[in-house]
Amino acid sequence: MTGRAARGGGRGGRRGLGRDFGWLWGAYSVSAVGTWLAFDSFPLIAVLVLDVGPAQLAALAAVGPAVGALAAVPLAPWVEFRRKRPVMIAADLVRCAALLSVPAAYALGVLGLGQLLLVTVVVAAADITFTAASGAFLKALLPREDLLAAGARFEATAWTSTMLGPPLGGFAMGVLGPVTTVTANAVSYLLSALGLRAIGGGAERAVAGGAARAVGGGAERAMVRGAGGEAATAGGHGGREGEGQAGHAGSGYEVGAGSGHEGRRGDRAAGRRERIGGGELLEGWRCLLSHPVLRPLFLNGVLVNGLIMAASPPLALLMLGPLGFSPWQYGLAFALPCAGGLLGSRLARRLPERYGRRRVLLAAGTLRACWSLGLVLVRPGASGLALVMSVQFALITCMGVYNPLLATARLELAPTDRTTRVLAAWSVSSKAAIAALTALWGLLAGLTGPRAALALSGALLLATPLLLAPVRRDPSALLPTAAPAAEAVRASE
Repeated sequence: MTGRAARGGGRGGRRGLGRDFGWLWGAYSVSAVGTWLAFDSFPLIAVLVLDVGPAQLAALAAVGPAVGALAAVPLAPWVEFRRKRPVMIAADLVRCAALLSVPAAYALGVLGLGQLLLVTVVVAAADITFTAASGAFLKALLPREDLLAAGARFEATAWTSTMLGPPLGGFAMGVLGPVTTVTANAVSYLLSALGLRAIGGGAERAVAGGAARAVGGGAERAMVRGAGGEAATAGGHGGREGEGQAGHAGSGYEVGAGSGHEGRRGDRAAGRRERIGGGELLEGWRCLLSHPVLRPLFLNGVLVNGLIMAASPPLALLMLGPLGFSPWQYGLAFALPCAGGLLGSRLARRLPERYGRRRVLLAAGTLRACWSLGLVLVRPGASGLALVMSVQFALITCMGVYNPLLATARLELAPTDRTTRVLAAWSVSSKAAIAALTALWGLLAGLTGPRAALALSGALLLATPLLLAPVRRDPSALLPTAAPAAEAVRASE
């Protein structure tokens, strides 16, 4: 039994989201476990096997993902007009093949830094492609009322994998060899592809039918307004307050009503739209920056993520250097607080029922910016370790609440015929900001010391809630009735 009939569950029980979502969630879970098992495996291989220097290690950490993000940009318009499940399966298989080349080259004695860089580029591009396609797929797979529940489950899975994966992966590498976790990660992508393959064809037709209507309507409006004109989205935004780890549903039309004929008509319409030209590459950013609600959420998210990640190298330098913490203590300081993500993901479903999604999103979005400055006070010994763990626990708990709410809002507000490009633009921008700010903070830590770098990132984080001011000022900004009006304004410009 699939669809809404399978989504029973009493008021007091856990709401079921259907068999197809179960396969999707399972596929995400196994790949998340594999990813975190292999956390930092490439830098460790580069150091332990290839004996690279600091400059080469920095290039491996930054250049590969950055180039991969750029390579994913032209894929977004192409993915927008394709069936999403085959794209997701292909991305899984590409990542599996790329990662398996590493243990194969290691066994043959030909592994080099160039191959590691190439693999990181391929995996980064496939990551972004998969994320964008999966968000659009889930948006059409589930009804709007299930968005937050789905996001909370993805969030809980992500933090569980983050908490358990790195310690287990480090143990496996120490016992079984340096490429063990890379092999496990490759196998996880293969299992993910098999899980996606098991999703029923009815879900694929539902997603394709909804996409066909959105794309077909968009193409007709584009023809009326002329090439290059921006058309209103079919069904409007239909947004409510929220964010999360993976995409969600509900875009103003009934996803289950599509037929194969509609899908074929949509494919032809998509083909016409796809040939418009290079402007499609920037459509995701154009949509994000022109939308009155998505814009502040986007800018805040990119800056907060970048500043949090930029503080990681200075903190590692401080804890493992002058403060004298051992590697296992450093790992423990970041593994145990991930339990806060589990707590936050549970609260993300309960708090909005009592206080409202918009209020909870704004509160969690503000609080997540308040903790990092406390890392400046870290000292040697147990008290310093407890301080780091307390700060990380508070930060991750707030993120566990905020992320499912934000992901829900992002998918509900994204125009149906541009969802993939919006998600790809968001992901590319986030990765680029993290890479740029991490490199900048590395230089800053070298010039001023790690504590000064931590103080600056923490102080800047305190200012990031100001970017959410447009959402805070407008109580109706994230309500379902506000979205169609916002889209109508854009259509009339």
